[in-house]
Amino acid sequence: MTELLFREDAYLQHCTARVVAADDRGIRLDRTVFYPMGGGQPGDTGVLRLASGEEIAIVDTVKGEGTDEVVHVPAAGAALPSPGTELEAAIDWERRYRLMRMHTCLHLLCAVVPGAVTGGQVSDGKGRLDFDVPGASLDKEAIALRLNALIAEGHDVAPRWIGDDELAAHPELVRTMSVKPPTGMGQVRLMEVAGVDLQPCGGTHIRNTAEIGPVTIGKIENKGRQNRRINISFAE
Repeated sequence: MTELLFREDAYLQHCTARVVAADDRGIRLDRTVFYPMGGGQPGDTGVLRLASGEEIAIVDTVKGEGTDEVVHVPAAGAALPSPGTELEAAIDWERRYRLMRMHTCLHLLCAVVPGAVTGGQVSDGKGRLDFDVPGASLDKEAIALRLNALIAEGHDVAPRWIGDDELAAHPELVRTMSVKPPTGMGQVRLMEVAGVDLQPCGGTHIRNTAEIGPVTIGKIENKGRQNRRINISFAE
């Protein structure tokens, strides 16, 4: 298992860590600030910095075989550190922060558009959600207006935990049909946008919606009988 420091503080940009294993799968550390790909959010990139000053470029981060195991994928041809090596793990913060802003923005979109979410993707500077709704019910300009209003209002964003039994008693909390929240460990992590949205999510998020900044709504695509894809990008 890897100690997931980003779960407690998504704003951590680096940490000291020890190499647990390194092979053709990648590098595993005892603790990390690197978020592994999951829930529609890409894995972090960055560097592992050795005591000598040498840096190992990390081009992706993925989940390992065990619970909470994180695999840091090095650039092709990179020399692997030996188990036990002490190093500093540092993420590409500017990229991560853009992903955090967009991920949080998609939570707001869930609050603006009624209907179950059938799919989604967080990308650098843009994102999308698919909704199980009739096309005629979606007004692009109205969605953009309401979404930007929620952003500007500055709602606090914070995690909280509930038990598996409580989640089972409130299935309406699960908005995404394509990705089910992890259960069976006793507790499930929720992300709460104060007064706006509450749903299970293991990704990284900003602390206040005002950090997102203005966004624009792109094309609303027809992806099926009642499946509509809403594309979002930062106005910047």
